[in-house]
Amino acid sequence: MGTTIISPTFLSAYLLLLCLDCCLKEGYGLERRATAESHHLEHSHTIQVTSLLPSSICSPATKELNKKSSLRVVHKHGPCSQLHRQDKANIPTDAEILRQDEARVKSIHLKLARSSGSSNVDQIDATNLPAKDGSVVGSGNYVVTVGLGTPKKDLTLIFDTGSDITWTQCQPCAGSCYKQLDPVFAPSQSSTYSNISCNSTTCNSLTSATGIKPRCSSACVYGIQYGDMSFSIGFFAKETLTLTSSDVFKDFLFGCGQNNQGLFRGAAGLIGLGRDKLSLPSQTALKYKGVFSYCLPSSASSTGFLSFGDTGASKSVKFITLSTVSQRSAFYGIDITGISVAGQKLSIAASVFTAGGAIIDSGTVITRLPPTAYAALSSEFKKQMSQYPMAPALKLLDTCYNFTKYSSVNVPKISFFFSGGVEVPIAAEGIFFVRSISQVCLAFARNNNDTDIGIFGNTQQKTLQVVYDVAGGRLGFATGGCT
Repeated sequence: MGTTIISPTFLSAYLLLLCLDCCLKEGYGLERRATAESHHLEHSHTIQVTSLLPSSICSPATKELNKKSSLRVVHKHGPCSQLHRQDKANIPTDAEILRQDEARVKSIHLKLARSSGSSNVDQIDATNLPAKDGSVVGSGNYVVTVGLGTPKKDLTLIFDTGSDITWTQCQPCAGSCYKQLDPVFAPSQSSTYSNISCNSTTCNSLTSATGIKPRCSSACVYGIQYGDMSFSIGFFAKETLTLTSSDVFKDFLFGCGQNNQGLFRGAAGLIGLGRDKLSLPSQTALKYKGVFSYCLPSSASSTGFLSFGDTGASKSVKFITLSTVSQRSAFYGIDITGISVAGQKLSIAASVFTAGGAIIDSGTVITRLPPTAYAALSSEFKKQMSQYPMAPALKLLDTCYNFTKYSSVNVPKISFFFSGGVEVPIAAEGIFFVRSISQVCLAFARNNNDTDIGIFGNTQQKTLQVVYDVAGGRLGFATGGCT
């Protein structure tokens, strides 16, 4: 056969075609990489590592100033709190916070596991204290200041959507009172204080609010117990409650505690924001129509608000239907349907979330998930964070990172999905629980079983405006709620 001769013109054209093909492939590869990088940035938070550390300076938000029926919310252990400034020596460690949180969760699970029956504390009266010292009401992270009595005395109280009854320590502390920042309330110095009689229907209504049958000792005696035997026992009474200068409520029913034990860490007591008829939202329903909302601050060095009534919730509020937790009506039930990480919905069967149901709780720090759901979340989060070195687990938190060599990190966005297809993005501040820059942990934990009730905790609620329309049977969320 003869030799094939390739003309220079053909060879040049062929080489040019190869070059164009390579350029197109390289350009397509660059485009794909650019698209992937754009997608990654769109579905991630860029966090400055120094911002993960607590600040010693209070930087108040301003949104609560625009709401007339509002109280300022501060983190109990942050620089915006008087409790912090006057009791720095007793700030709990991270391990203590997580231990207290675990005790609260166990207490909630125990209450929900009981279809009926009473706690052993129902045998306690004003002269008979439990032998064991109390320790927790969860971590009691967030506090507000209200006025009680005539003339009014300001009291710093923990607010709690998982409790119904409002109580404060009262003189003469017939049994015992723990140390609090404010002067202990003195009923004898108020012209509007009165005890509730033993045999009244009001006294009998305590059972549904506290889970404990009231006692009688010259007047109606209430008892409320939390977690590891923390408790308050005293006279059930009525008094004038002042929320703001224009929001004053006569004959507000509350507990005047004579025997109180537990690490309430300087707060004078607790405001119950649950669903029972003795809760604050129920007692003020004529004015506020059973509506209240709050925004938990982005950090311990900022502020949020607790507002009552329809304060003109923005159009960005997305509402879901409140579900009923049948065993215990005090809790606000929610229907979680899914979770996404970096814009991708995790493959979790709907039955995983419905097996135990879920509640939203202002007093639980770390969100609790069914083990199956948590495993999927942790696995995908680790995949997205594979470029960062991991750190040892912190108690129940097992997905932790060491950011000491980084000035900023890219963290995948996380969203929760609720009934009706409502998506609620978790703020960057709501993703981690930070012990130190060398131990930054995903702020979610697994329950023991898929049938245990899930809890949407307060870390994940940071900066969200959460609107409770109790009368309307719905719950709303809006991002950027504090600023």
